[in-house]
Amino acid sequence: MSRAEELWERLVRAALRRERTGDDAYGQPVGGIAGNVPSALAKNRDIDEILRVADEIEDDDPNISRILCEHAYSLSQNLDPNSEGRGVLQFKTGLMSVIKQKLAKREAGTIDRSQDIARLQEFYKSYREKHNVDKLREEEMKLRESGAFSRDLGELERKTVKRKRVFATLKVLGTVLEQLSEEIPDELKRVMDSDSALTEDLVAYNIIPLDASSSTNAIVYFPEVQAAVSALKYFNGLPELPRGYFLQPTRNANMFDFLQCTFGFQKDNVANQHEHIVHLLANEQSRLRIPEGAEPKLDEVAVQEIFLKSLQNYIKWCDYLGIQPVWSSLEAVSKEKKLLYVSLYFLIWGEASNIRFLPECLCYIYHHMAREMDEILRQQIAQPANSCTYDSKDGVSFLDNVIFPLYDIVSAEAANNDNGKAPHSSWRNYDDFNEYFWSLRCFELSWPWRKTSSFFQKPLPRSKRMLISGSSRHQGKTSFVEHRTFFHLYHSFHRLWIFLFMMFQGLTILAFNDGKFNAKTLREILSLGPTFVVMKLFESVLDIFMMYGAYSTTRRLAVSRIFLRFLWFSLASVFITFLYVKALQEESKSNGNSVVFRLYVIVIGIYAGVQFFISFLMRIPACHRLTNQCGRWPLVHFVKWLRQERHYVGRGMYERSSDFIKYMLFWLVILSGKFAFAYFLQIRPLVKPTKAIIIADNINYSWHDFVSKNNHNALTVVSVWAPVVAIYLLDIYVFYTLVSAVYGFLLGARDRLGEIRSLEALHKLFEQFPGAFMDTLHVPLPNRSSHQSSVQVVENSKADAARFAPFWNEIIRNLREEDYVTNFEMELLLMPRNSGDLPLVQWPLFLLASKIFLARDIAVESKDTQDELWDRISRDDYMMYAVQECYYTIKFILTEILDDVGRKWVERIYDDINASITKRSIDGDFKLSKLAVVISRVTALMGILKETETPELERGAVRAVQDLYDVMRHDVLSINLRENYDTWSLLSKARDEGHLFEKLKWPKNTDLKMQVKRLYSLLTIKESASSIPKNLEARRRLQFFTNSLFMKMPRAKPVREMLSFSVFTPYYSEIVLYSMAELLMKNEDGISILFYLQKIYPDEWKNFLARIGRDENTLESELYDNPGDILELRFWASYRGQTLARTVRGMMYYRKALMLQTYLERTTAGDLEAAIGCDEVTNTHGFELSPEARAQADLKFTYVVTCQIYGKQKEEQKPEAADIALLMQRNEALRVAFIDVVETLKEGKVNTEYYSKLVKADINGKDKEIYSVKLPGNPKLGEGKPENQNHAIIFTRGNAVQTIDMNQDNYFEEALKMRNLLEEFHSDHGLRPPTILGVREHVFTGSVSSLASFMSNQETSFVTLGQRVLANPLKVRMHYGHPDVFDRIFHITRGGISKASRVINISEDIYSGMAVAFAA
Repeated sequence: MSRAEELWERLVRAALRRERTGDDAYGQPVGGIAGNVPSALAKNRDIDEILRVADEIEDDDPNISRILCEHAYSLSQNLDPNSEGRGVLQFKTGLMSVIKQKLAKREAGTIDRSQDIARLQEFYKSYREKHNVDKLREEEMKLRESGAFSRDLGELERKTVKRKRVFATLKVLGTVLEQLSEEIPDELKRVMDSDSALTEDLVAYNIIPLDASSSTNAIVYFPEVQAAVSALKYFNGLPELPRGYFLQPTRNANMFDFLQCTFGFQKDNVANQHEHIVHLLANEQSRLRIPEGAEPKLDEVAVQEIFLKSLQNYIKWCDYLGIQPVWSSLEAVSKEKKLLYVSLYFLIWGEASNIRFLPECLCYIYHHMAREMDEILRQQIAQPANSCTYDSKDGVSFLDNVIFPLYDIVSAEAANNDNGKAPHSSWRNYDDFNEYFWSLRCFELSWPWRKTSSFFQKPLPRSKRMLISGSSRHQGKTSFVEHRTFFHLYHSFHRLWIFLFMMFQGLTILAFNDGKFNAKTLREILSLGPTFVVMKLFESVLDIFMMYGAYSTTRRLAVSRIFLRFLWFSLASVFITFLYVKALQEESKSNGNSVVFRLYVIVIGIYAGVQFFISFLMRIPACHRLTNQCGRWPLVHFVKWLRQERHYVGRGMYERSSDFIKYMLFWLVILSGKFAFAYFLQIRPLVKPTKAIIIADNINYSWHDFVSKNNHNALTVVSVWAPVVAIYLLDIYVFYTLVSAVYGFLLGARDRLGEIRSLEALHKLFEQFPGAFMDTLHVPLPNRSSHQSSVQVVENSKADAARFAPFWNEIIRNLREEDYVTNFEMELLLMPRNSGDLPLVQWPLFLLASKIFLARDIAVESKDTQDELWDRISRDDYMMYAVQECYYTIKFILTEILDDVGRKWVERIYDDINASITKRSIDGDFKLSKLAVVISRVTALMGILKETETPELERGAVRAVQDLYDVMRHDVLSINLRENYDTWSLLSKARDEGHLFEKLKWPKNTDLKMQVKRLYSLLTIKESASSIPKNLEARRRLQFFTNSLFMKMPRAKPVREMLSFSVFTPYYSEIVLYSMAELLMKNEDGISILFYLQKIYPDEWKNFLARIGRDENTLESELYDNPGDILELRFWASYRGQTLARTVRGMMYYRKALMLQTYLERTTAGDLEAAIGCDEVTNTHGFELSPEARAQADLKFTYVVTCQIYGKQKEEQKPEAADIALLMQRNEALRVAFIDVVETLKEGKVNTEYYSKLVKADINGKDKEIYSVKLPGNPKLGEGKPENQNHAIIFTRGNAVQTIDMNQDNYFEEALKMRNLLEEFHSDHGLRPPTILGVREHVFTGSVSSLASFMSNQETSFVTLGQRVLANPLKVRMHYGHPDVFDRIFHITRGGISKASRVINISEDIYSGMAVAFAA
């Protein structure tokens, strides 16, 4: 074949693979010939798999590869004959070119395609034989049954992946064979059926494999999961499914099949929500107890909890509207029926798309569909619901008949907002549509939808409105209109304005009366009455103005109330002002009558008393609940209506009395300080100057005589008082800041924040960390009482250290992997397992480094007694620990390596030392001046023993022990040897004959080898480790983590009992992973990103080079010849920028932490107590490979990155798409959700369809589609970020969800605290359980510049002080940013975690907090 033809084929292949130059070198996953099938052909998922197999087997048999390509071409031709879909023509052209090139490669003439089926059959057989298919499965099963996988899951995974790849290829070959030929030999057919049965675990699933069994996922063996799956099975009360309903042979029918058959829900929506509810039920059950028995059953309590929480908003909605829920009595509803109700709700929610922003609309839909379902159950005939077949051409479809009409009108209104520039009053937003369902009027929409209703009337385009006159049936705003006006400054904060103005007026009156409170002062202060009613009148006028545009659609009672308030305050302002003026006029008369004044006081007193009495009662929770229960009584309803308009939201905005008192006292302190400052330092000092200015009459003005002449110098007075008034209105925030800072500091001190503020404090308090860790982050264990004997204290301290060590060591290893510490620093920071027989706690070397040499110098130079010497050493705790550890470790090692005679020597020496210590004569019995010689001999011995055994080293070890013996025998001992004559005689004789210690047992036990290396380090490290770690970020992280060990926090539950949660990250088109081109590109100053990172992180760059096995002076250009090093370099740089890769790594620490915690909790508390000292308890080697740990982590944690345009990026060959695929390959638990735009042919026209998809990495290095839920249209109707979150939130799981922006990071040590944090949902924080947990955010870019440092510190102060006070005592903290954790079920049933109306909800984050406050 010519050179041109070869280049052409390579070009076509590259186009089909969507690969870019250098992908292989940079570690990108390179696909096969399949590449990315155009979205228009994506409905046939076989095409991509067929082309993948064609590329895989091309070298084995090009002819079979050609057959598969031709079949894929035929499938694409059948799907889109005219190539009208986007990218279809290019795909077909490229594929046909590859086929032609394959034909051109053949040396023979024409191809006999009649033999293609025979060739395919023969290749199927030969492929099976080549890969030993029959043995492959047997080997895997043997390995699994042997139990070896629990220790070496890597080998099992390797064999499992190999089997999956082989069977995936066989599955494709079999599928093509069945599609090409109906006549397959019986023998081959049986083999194919047998192979097909082994491909069940190749079915794509998210977390729990429900549609196909999986022998490799331990999650299906959890009793709680089995109980949840069993509870959703088809039960006797359901009618029999129609005969034509397709059911996969690999599973049994369940209640979701009935709901899908009845309402026409999408297949993938059903699969998604099926797993969702199984996940919820299993986690709820695990919090109660682990079910037992061969057939585990769900507890009624677990079902009841999920039922009430999921349908709580629906129950409240029915109660608000005064209608009966679909069930007459909740007690009479069976467990199966409750699950059916919950399943129906989540199926509606899962397919509602943008309508999820209308929670009460979903309640309306659910109410009617549940009634339809009950009617079908009563008739016991499984038939399509009328609401989902009404006006449908494609049969039963919930999306087309229920959701699309709503979406159509919402999208029409959104299209009419002129990209947010149109007045808010001219179009309906999400809240307007939702508020329509807050009244019984919504039932006018009927069921199925009455599409002739004005609610469904589309608005005229804004460009055409001015051309059309006359009335329109278009439904306007519901009950509230957003107007753009500066009057909002007063209207929204009118209570504050009125309060400040009246207080200023009162303080000014008091100041002008020289601080005397007499009758005259009282009369003047009562002028506050007219001030109040006039300002309230102004507010009522603004009410009328602000409601313009919604009068026709708002309830008549609401409109009546607005105008009644206006009338009331109009009359009140006239009446009160008249009374007050009249009273002043009568008081000024010499014979004035005070009747009018008394009447005025009585009126004011009655009004103020009634207002105060009602306000006081409403602050008492019992009274508030009573008024809600009696809210339908005419009198109570009228009084509440006068006070405040009744809406569905905002009815429970009250706290318990104690919280209100704290709130009131907090503001009393602030306002007292503010008004005292205002009176004594602002108002009173101006009284005399003001009086002087007013009476001055000889002032000549040069230019404003017409203003200040003959009016008491008014302009001068205004000029003097204006700054005072301005400061008076503003300084309340200054006082709030001061008081909140002080109060926040006191709260932090009470919660023990800031215990560890420096590296020195970390060193000093380290011995308290294991106990603090056990009290906070570890699950509670029995037998850890505080009243213990001295022996028990040591034993329990060692047990605590043994449990603390695996977590601490994993933290340090992660710091090394992140290149914050060097290998040497890691060795110093690691903590021994404390699982041996030494009678003490072994601390990390960085605490004990150089302590032995300091103690030696003290002992050598000291002339003190034994007690005085030990007292000097004990002043430094870690010096004392170092001496004790060396003492016991030397004995332990020598005892283990010496023979019987040698052990006698060791025992004799230690008995003599102990006896001298008891007699307090150590300084006389031993020559302490020779300690340096002893240490040198022990060091030499340990230096030999830490190496791998060789004959030469063994001889050297014998000599070293003998030297140690000689030193001890002749230079150190000063005791009388005759007391143990037999022992010393035996040793001397053996030494003289030269066979003393000649047989050594070389250290081979792992624990013994570690003790040898550790002792050697203790005896050789002479430099102080007080500055370890040196990296500032490593210091900050360790200080923050250890400080949090002393904080007050809820006790941790075992992983199996903890709340499950998801992490949710929205992504659009930001940087995923730096490419080499981006790293090396220089700016106008000639500085590249890589050069800049090397300069601001010099120590981390050296650590990185050491980690990949390079010298620290290696230039980055030397890394380019190694693809692995290039990939590591790209990740190293990306982890130091605001990239998605950094965020993904940080969030995946949650899974790693859960796996470690599960692995260490795999035994019961009793077993753990008994097993302390055993390797299995503290050995965490390979914990990430434990199938149980991985399954438990997956059941508790889900990570979804919603990459909105990932599908578009793949089609356009964007590097971001390949980088996201790489992240999925490196993180198996990562899920990516995106919106896929698919162009299909419908009635000869290209129709654009939108799908919400979830993908994960597969075994072939590509993304595998898990779910694909069709949307009613383009989901982006409002703000992009909340719409992006909304489409993907259906793929999240668990009880909680944490929202994380893609410029945020997480750390392993912080992930360990997650289960404690989640327990805050069950802590006492007031009348209602919390629904949003505030989490501190660390701005990691603070080291980049001084401005970044300032912003980082500002964020810290805002979070640690400001948010803390807002939460307690003010009880007004709402969601402000993205580390917060949401009660997921609460929020998804109330409109989601953000709002999306265009421009109105531009700061979408805060509205979830507002929704919580209003929905209480």
